[in-house]
Amino acid sequence: MNVLSLFDGMSCGRLALDRAGVPVTKYYAAEIDKFATKVAAANYPDTVHLGDVCQVNGADLPAIDLLIGGSPCQDFSFAGTQAGFAGERGALFFEYIRLLKETRPTHFLLENVRMKKANEEAITQHLADAGYYCKPVHINSNHFSAQNRHRVYWTNIVLHDMPADAGVVLSDILEDGCTDREKAHCIDANYFKGGNLKSYFEKHRRQLVFSTDGMCNVGEADLKGHAYNRRVYHPAGKGPSLCAATGGNLEPKILQTPRGKNAGGLKALDGKTPTLSPSAWEHNNHLTHDEGLTWRKLTPVECERLQTVPDGYTDHVSNTQRYKMLGNGWTVDVIAYLFTSLNPAKRAVMDTLGAINYMREKIANYPTGVRRGSVSCDIAFDQERLAYYERRLERLKAAGSDLEVA
Repeated sequence: MNVLSLFDGMSCGRLALDRAGVPVTKYYAAEIDKFATKVAAANYPDTVHLGDVCQVNGADLPAIDLLIGGSPCQDFSFAGTQAGFAGERGALFFEYIRLLKETRPTHFLLENVRMKKANEEAITQHLADAGYYCKPVHINSNHFSAQNRHRVYWTNIVLHDMPADAGVVLSDILEDGCTDREKAHCIDANYFKGGNLKSYFEKHRRQLVFSTDGMCNVGEADLKGHAYNRRVYHPAGKGPSLCAATGGNLEPKILQTPRGKNAGGLKALDGKTPTLSPSAWEHNNHLTHDEGLTWRKLTPVECERLQTVPDGYTDHVSNTQRYKMLGNGWTVDVIAYLFTSLNPAKRAVMDTLGAINYMREKIANYPTGVRRGSVSCDIAFDQERLAYYERRLERLKAAGSDLEVA
């Protein structure tokens, strides 16, 4: 299979093809970031690097079987400029459309961020005008990894049912420390700048990891007395030693997490705050930020794990550049799922599983108590078809398909 990858970055698309078991004959990559290209070349020396997408001519390439890419998202993102197609980076989408028309691939995949409905519909229409009809598919990476990362995909590749949730949570991928949530905030290209408590708790961005000593001290209650009495700990960490003294707010305190009408978390940053109280969940307890608490940003390896990239894959450039390309990259396991049916063996298994499920449902819905005439013949025929598909599935499994069969 010949693949043309536009805005290739660090070649997450190639990783996904490998993971899906799709054989690649030639992989052509258009990318201008020299650091991302260095990482891609270190992992896949046989990649044919084409440079600037604007300089790529489809007529100079062999027949392309698969065109993939995600044009820059900043002009479409709700967190970005909202310039849309008029933005300098947003306009690069039309380079994808140009090369889609010039190469006429059998399959294509386009990715971008969640955006205004009007822009999403415009992209769908531009693809249709180029002769490729599909509906956008919304997938959150949290089904495959420990990161909340909602993205939109357009493709003409046949998609089957989503696999079971991977069940990965943020604590599973940490090298050390603890966290206050199951899924990380979405990492972006600016993650290398680090975060702070305000952006983390107020703006829900720039994932932080707390405490390396087990106690996750996340703030101070607005109480009088020694600092020990004011410390607030996160329930994910270990608590301090208990003492026999009572009264005077000496008991250890934990961060109130969101529940019901209570937004929880650390809220007030300026001036006095309400006293921490043992009130019901519907009341909001406000704590002051403690900028001296032990916290850190995710390591590059942890960001690789959030993107389901192999540990050390990006370890060919500085940490700053690793963070940037990981923030710009794809969640590999999501893309591998989208590519699954490009693997002939896996597609055969998935098609057979679909047929088995269809026949089982059809047989189960036959009227009960009726076993005469044509109905009886129909049941017998469908039972034979079901048995045929079940035997076929066993043959495919015996042939060594690496697709997990539920």
